[in-house]
Amino acid sequence: MRLVVVLIPAHDEEATLGELLARVERVRVSGCRLLSLVVDDGSGDGTAWVARERGAVVVRHPRNRGLGAAVRTGLRAAVRIGADAVAYLDADLEYFPEDIPALLEPVLAGRADYVLGSRFRGGGARRMRPHRLAGNLLFTGLLALLSRRLITDGQTGMRAFSREAAVRAEIIHDYNYAQVLTLDLLRKGFRMEEVPVRYRPRRHGESFIGWRYPLKVLPAIWRELRSP
Repeated sequence: MRLVVVLIPAHDEEATLGELLARVERVRVSGCRLLSLVVDDGSGDGTAWVARERGAVVVRHPRNRGLGAAVRTGLRAAVRIGADAVAYLDADLEYFPEDIPALLEPVLAGRADYVLGSRFRGGGARRMRPHRLAGNLLFTGLLALLSRRLITDGQTGMRAFSREAAVRAEIIHDYNYAQVLTLDLLRKGFRMEEVPVRYRPRRHGESFIGWRYPLKVLPAIWRELRSP
């Protein structure tokens, strides 16, 4: 039986994490055992306690380091645990853990090493707030141009990795991971697919994405393109 690590980075997500982990527990993927791994990125609430109560493996940053750093830590931990594949999703319940089997299918079937769960293909993009939709379209278009690939949702918070992709993934930016991770894996020759996933706007807490996002992400994209 193959081991799938469900990677969930979380910063102050006590309000949603319990429900998310409970729903992950009910997900079934044929021939696989699912193990939840929560990276608590310096939360000031009960995020780590909730994760442990639901039986998740918890890796904790003593201070908030950023989503990119949390995903980097999580992928390394998943590899150490012995994951055959990794399913990643945000902790804020914007995405549906019930879509994990479809997300993993290209990886488990051997067709892809890296899978993006597309809100645009799944019809959820129409529920995005206007400013988030505009920013997503802009950065997705830039990512598609730089990678020379058809990509519909470059900022998705639901992804899957083969073990080899998780081993070789490099995230050069602590603030975020989305664009630099995709560029990194594609430049290394990993096969990518997109699958439709559902989406709804978050009901609790606040997203880290704000006016500083382009100021932090664009220099990171440039660094990634200039790296060997």
